[in-house]
Amino acid sequence: MHAAYVLRPLAAMLAFVIATGAAQADAAPARDLTEAMTMLRHAIGVPTVKGQHQVPVLAGYLAERLKAGGFAAGDIQIIPVGETAALVARYRGTGPENGKNKPILLSGHMDVVEAKRSDWTRDPFALVEENGYLYGRGTADMKTAMVVMVETLIRLKREGFKPSRDIVLLLSGDEETGMTTTRELARRYHDAEFLLNADAGGGTLDAASGKPVVYQIQAAEKTYADFRIAFSSPGGHSSEPTPDNAIYRLARAVGKVAAYQFPPMSNAITRASLHATGAHTPGPLGEAMLRFAEHPEDAKAAATISADPAYIGQVRTTCVATMLQAGHALNALPQSAEANVNCRIFPGTSVASVRDTLARVIDDPHATITTREPAPVESAASPLRADVVAAVTEAVHARFPGVQVVPGMSSGASDSMHFRNAGVPCYGVDAAFTKPDDTFAHGLNEKLPASEVAAGLEFWHRLLTRLAK
Repeated sequence: MHAAYVLRPLAAMLAFVIATGAAQADAAPARDLTEAMTMLRHAIGVPTVKGQHQVPVLAGYLAERLKAGGFAAGDIQIIPVGETAALVARYRGTGPENGKNKPILLSGHMDVVEAKRSDWTRDPFALVEENGYLYGRGTADMKTAMVVMVETLIRLKREGFKPSRDIVLLLSGDEETGMTTTRELARRYHDAEFLLNADAGGGTLDAASGKPVVYQIQAAEKTYADFRIAFSSPGGHSSEPTPDNAIYRLARAVGKVAAYQFPPMSNAITRASLHATGAHTPGPLGEAMLRFAEHPEDAKAAATISADPAYIGQVRTTCVATMLQAGHALNALPQSAEANVNCRIFPGTSVASVRDTLARVIDDPHATITTREPAPVESAASPLRADVVAAVTEAVHARFPGVQVVPGMSSGASDSMHFRNAGVPCYGVDAAFTKPDDTFAHGLNEKLPASEVAAGLEFWHRLLTRLAK
């Protein structure tokens, strides 16, 4: 990497710190910014996608950074799980170890979704800074937040901070795929006060003005489930077509799933979130959000919200076809055809009931519908803790005074669901503020505003020094 490149983003971030109050005790020192950017550049450069065996490599690098930052080797552990791994780092507190002072868990993941160089404008596995953004696979989801948490813990070590309870960093290695490392971490570390997840929640900026709109603490998320919808038929020579064609049956079934919409649903978390977001969203969408927040039985409002891909998951269970597989030869009738239907299920709705709904909608006795492994994990919403809400609000208001902080529900799934299922209250508290649909997480040319590195360092320092003091 050229020296000029290194200086440009750092200079911009240092300017951000100065503009937002570098004199404050929680503002990240220049050393932390430099180290965080060096760490992030290295992390983006490690292609931690499934099958590449690179997660253990990144875990080893982060472990060395933590050791260099003052962590004892005995407080750092890399847990191998298949071709991937999890990383654990314990920041020891001063409180009693008799179970009365349970640890605070910090959650994130090291793996990323696959990215093909031929599809991207830039190399997805090289950190690039352009026009105030950091580009690269993992900048938004979620290597930046991961690095910020690691650097914050190193800063606290330097400052001699002594928390009243242990702080345990848990970085999974396959959150984007099978979550086997997450299951292992939840099995080992379920006896905790609460968990703070940097992979959920966060702030929203107005798409036009760039001004802050709202900050959401993720307190619930939808259940993730994959269903296999399959058909079989005798097959035969393609020159002798029959009415019983597995591909045609599958096509009709997928079409019915596409046309079906699950009924609107809500809870106190989603209504509070929609009310706050709607107050800052112009036009019919904002009006619909406000109406639905007050009257969730308003079908017209639900329809307007559902027309926006960014918000349909806030008011309904969603199911969408994501993969197809059919046939065995170009000149033969298909003997089998199947599709994967991915569902994000509203809290309080069982996986079994969604499977039953799909069967009813498809309405074909020849269809075989099975729930794929790993078995879906259902988890209830976490109760809002006054101490967590107050600490997050203070950290948000230090940057954006007066911005409304509300609970929120993720339409997707994160590592939190396994810890919630194990009885640990979980809160998504990503430090970043971004515009809607601006980061392209999981998509092409993923990016994050460069300002969010410095902002994240300040946010997490404030959050941890208050909650773990």
